[in-house]
Formats: sequence, structure tokens, C-alpha cells
Amino acid sequence: MARAKLVALVAELPPCTIGIEACTGAHYWARQFQAFGHSVKLMAPKLVAPYRISGKRGKNDAADAAAICEAVGRSNMRFVPVKTEEQQARLMVHRARQRYVTARTACINRIRGLLAEYGVVLPLKAEVVRREAAGKLEELPGYAMSTPDYFSPIPPE
Repeated sequence: MARAKLVALVAELPPCTIGIEACTGAHYWARQFQAFGHSVKLMAPKLVAPYRISGKRGKNDAADAAAICEAVGRSNMRFVPVKTEEQQARLMVHRARQRYVTARTACINRIRGLLAEYGVVLPLKAEVVRREAAGKLEELPGYAMSTPDYFSPIPPE
């Protein structure tokens, strides 16, 4: 079913409870459905999985829908609060920043490791690696010196 048709279908339903696995796009859809007066319950996929009937049917849309229907009706089910757009925007910024920090750390560790292969040992501090890595190129033998772009100083944050 196309997204536009889904919205139209849900808009025509009388207010009811809608269960959704809390995965990509779930908060957006929850807000859309709440705008039509529905009560939306988001559930972590790991909490829905035990209700999925395994066997020949396996994991498919029908099995997922049945598991969600079963899980949403359980009194002991823990639900995920629906995030506002502002909450999602803040989380997006934090996640993007964390990925940049992880990539920076990996790059610095790669440079430190490659230089250590030639006996050039730099401390863990990012600022020291930025400052001293390019200056250590003269200590590298032959072909290793021909990769200056790789060892050029990392731009400051």
C-alpha cells in the first residue's frame, strides 16, 4: 500500500489504538496517526519478537502484524514514548556528532598505527597527532614518504 493511501485509510478510521514497532520512521507515523485522534503505541522490536510465530511462516509482514497485534494488547508490554520533531532533531544532531567523533578517532588511530610500524610513536591525544604527524614524515623511509596526503595534518575541529 502506498504511503498516501495509508494516510487516507487511517484518517477514515474511527479513533482506535494503533501498534507500531519502534523502528525507522515509526515516530513520524505515530505523529501522523495521532493527528487523526488515534492512540499510538510504539514497541521496541525486541519486545515484539517473542510474539512472532516462527516455523514455516518465518519473518514476513503478516507474521509481524500478528505479533504487533498480540504484543500491543498485553498488559505488561513496555511502550516507547512518541518523540516530537524537536526531540528527533536534537537526537539526530547528537548521533551525527558521535559518528564524526568515531570517524576522527579511527583516523587518528590509523595514522598512529601506520607511523608506529616505522618506529614513530605518538601519544593518544588527538591534538598532538595533528601537530606532529606531518612533521614525522622525514623519518619515514622511501616509498612511505610518497603518501603525504594521507599523513597531512587533520584539520582542527
